[in-house]
Amino acid sequence: MARLPADVYAELDRRLAPVDAALASRYPGDRDGRQPVHTVYVPADAFRAGLAGEWGAAARDALEAHPPLPFDESLRARVESKLDREPIEDLRIDFEDGYGVRSDSAEDAAARAAAAALRAEQAPPFVGLRVKSLEGATRHRAIRTLDVFLDAYGGLPPGFVVTLPKVSVAEQVAAMAVLCGFFERAHGLESGVLCFEAQIETPPAVLGVDGTATVARLIAAADGRLTGLHYGTYDYSASVGVAAAYQSMAHPAADHAKAVMQVAAAGTGVRLSDGSSNVLPVGDTAAVQAAWRLHAGLVRRSLERGFYQGWDLHPAQLPTRFAATYAFFREGAPAAWDRLTAYRERRASGVLDEPATARALAGFLRRGQDCGALDPDEYDRAILETV
Repeated sequence: MARLPADVYAELDRRLAPVDAALASRYPGDRDGRQPVHTVYVPADAFRAGLAGEWGAAARDALEAHPPLPFDESLRARVESKLDREPIEDLRIDFEDGYGVRSDSAEDAAARAAAAALRAEQAPPFVGLRVKSLEGATRHRAIRTLDVFLDAYGGLPPGFVVTLPKVSVAEQVAAMAVLCGFFERAHGLESGVLCFEAQIETPPAVLGVDGTATVARLIAAADGRLTGLHYGTYDYSASVGVAAAYQSMAHPAADHAKAVMQVAAAGTGVRLSDGSSNVLPVGDTAAVQAAWRLHAGLVRRSLERGFYQGWDLHPAQLPTRFAATYAFFREGAPAAWDRLTAYRERRASGVLDEPATARALAGFLRRGQDCGALDPDEYDRAILETV
């Protein structure tokens, strides 16, 4: 028989109600909706209407010019269909490193041209700008470029996000969140609609001077506007002293930074993206095939570690991006579905799964469908949405 009086329950509720509210606010769970499998960065002066289609065609040309296929033949139709239909899932028009320092008039013109080009065609499902950093030397230019773009576009493109590079401290994220509010009011946008992602490419962004994980502070400082953390492979590697020949997404220094990002972002709704490979599939067939093998292996490695997005820098990286992603989901889907249905039906199987794992299994299958690795009718989406 229970012996504790009712006021003990009330006392515990009183003590922990603020904690409950804080945890619910800080850790709302995964963000709803599709996450792109990659982000393609294109210098602002190279962006134009029709670019996505050009990248898809160039990727197809590379496959024809450098056989054999860099993936299993069973994936050919699925990858080629993707290259024709949606070669770029997430496009970032770059006004930072890929664009460089130009005159104010030139960058203003490039911002207006980017807006015009996006309005002229059906853009990829996710688009955005990478502006310059909010460090002192480039702060005003970063603000002005976004201001000019929004004015020229006349609102926000669907799926729009701003990439903020070289974030080092929480105050920069907090300032960006405030700036988004200013932009919304100035351009007549709905409150809260303008969001941004932060690039983790400096050591202070991972570990602060007080020994704490800065990335956790970045998320807390964003006032709900931070949608993603993107690892910057080469800036970060150089900053911690890794020699150029050994800078890689697979370096132990990269794994450490990304592990800290992963723990800090878990349950917050802030998504993660791995970086890029700068070994491009160009040159003769031997060089292209070697770059494809490297890229496919890195994409697979990221997926296995829970990073479902990465950067692509060249059209010929698209085949291995999609092939490695599709292989990952197609290989894992049958076992994931079997485990999920066994969990739902409470029948015995070789694996005893808990609710958190069931949610992960459903999430795995939803991701596979969202990116095109799995067909919509292969697994019952209604079931996946209710787990």
